[in-house]
Amino acid sequence: MNTARKIVAIGGGELKMLETADIDRRIVELTGKARPKALFIPTASGDAAGYAETFETCYGEHFGCQTRILNLIQSPPAFEKMSALVLDSDLIYVGGGNTYRMMKIWRWLGLDAVLVEAVSRGIVLSGLSAGAICWFKYGCSDSRSFSSSLEWDYIRVSGLGCINAVYCPHYHYEKREDAFSKMIEKRGGIGIACDNNAAIEIVENRYRVLTSTPDAKAYKLFKQNGRAIVSELPQESEHTPLDELLKRR
Repeated sequence: MNTARKIVAIGGGELKMLETADIDRRIVELTGKARPKALFIPTASGDAAGYAETFETCYGEHFGCQTRILNLIQSPPAFEKMSALVLDSDLIYVGGGNTYRMMKIWRWLGLDAVLVEAVSRGIVLSGLSAGAICWFKYGCSDSRSFSSSLEWDYIRVSGLGCINAVYCPHYHYEKREDAFSKMIEKRGGIGIACDNNAAIEIVENRYRVLTSTPDAKAYKLFKQNGRAIVSELPQESEHTPLDELLKRR
């Protein structure tokens, strides 16, 4: 699977305002196609129509993609049709929202296995917030904030496991840095955190940090002597071996 893997996990930012345009441009570039087929999966937002329109404007009009939308909430397509649409795509972009609900729906429909198959075929996998968490083994998610409860906390949600790490989007936002450190201290694992307008790009077995604003950064966390160690990841033009990122040091 690793020999074909192309994943771009974005920490956050307003797609509608083109805040992540530099990262989005790279996602399109990774396909190697002049007019790539770009599939948007808005499950986490409850298949919000406005979100789909934003994607069509951004990836269709601005970046020249052939856009398609995969809605799964009201009337999901048959498995064969859904699978064919996913595997016929050049890039897949998963929108933000409720990660826990999204993963539950995907597993119920069998989409999780199809997306893992897409990795092995070299289809570019991307997304923002919930759409970034999903490619990792686990994620630090605000899914409980979507319920009616006024009091909630961040939870660890299981993703597709394409990358053996724990992902935290929107890192310097709503005290996520504290919650993520506590999660790593309690459960262990290698943590990767991205600010809004920052992303981790993984191509085969190498990675680098992408940003669309000067202040956006990415970080690595791991547990040492019962505490979470946090270090800023360097922003270099060349890729670094992914094994280095996933080591406890």
